[in-house]
Amino acid sequence: MNPGKIYLVPSWLSDDQPQVLPLPALGILHRLDSFIVENEKSARAFLKAIGSPVPQANFHFQVLDEHTSEKDIPAMLTPVKEGKDVGLLSEAGCPAVADPGSKLVQFAHRESIRVIPLIGPSSIMLALMASGMNGQQFRFHGYLPRDPLARKKKLKELEKAVESSGETQAFIETPYRNMAMISDLLSVCHGETLLCIACDLSSPQEFISTKTISSWKKTELALNKRPAVFLLGC
Repeated sequence: MNPGKIYLVPSWLSDDQPQVLPLPALGILHRLDSFIVENEKSARAFLKAIGSPVPQANFHFQVLDEHTSEKDIPAMLTPVKEGKDVGLLSEAGCPAVADPGSKLVQFAHRESIRVIPLIGPSSIMLALMASGMNGQQFRFHGYLPRDPLARKKKLKELEKAVESSGETQAFIETPYRNMAMISDLLSVCHGETLLCIACDLSSPQEFISTKTISSWKKTELALNKRPAVFLLGC
């Protein structure tokens, strides 16, 4: 029996924008009934919003999140090995990018299972596009350290990388720590360093602005609990 395929399914960045996938990707999704997801409840809401004809009771979900043990991941590929096509669905944006799904994709390659990425939204790419910063040379760091002292040290390192190479440095933060991140950026970075904050991308509340650190210090912000991407540049 030939193995099935794993489709990497980008999800919405905002619940206000359910139609985020092109028609070819929707056509594939509408025939899938088996998914590996970060959160079953939000996955069901997403599949309903994109008009999946599969009855909710017929969906089969396996949960792969930050708490999933790596030793449990290979077993998730069993349906694929048995010939079934499966979707890997991120909580938001592209699966396997700043996302636990990357481990599953790694195991799939080891088993010679075909992995097919579908077109859809990426907060990282949208933020980079809109930042006005260097799009030829950039680096994404995911989440920075949670400890305030370690986070400030990392921010200084990223600023030095900008100064030495001109390479854009992008990173994200858990939304409820956004204001702590902004406070640290304003306290450790040089006044002329550029900072882009891209928040609530693709939603009606979208906010994208690039300013120097000096200018940001004069700006009132209330971005707590709003998904954001941060970019440092020159």
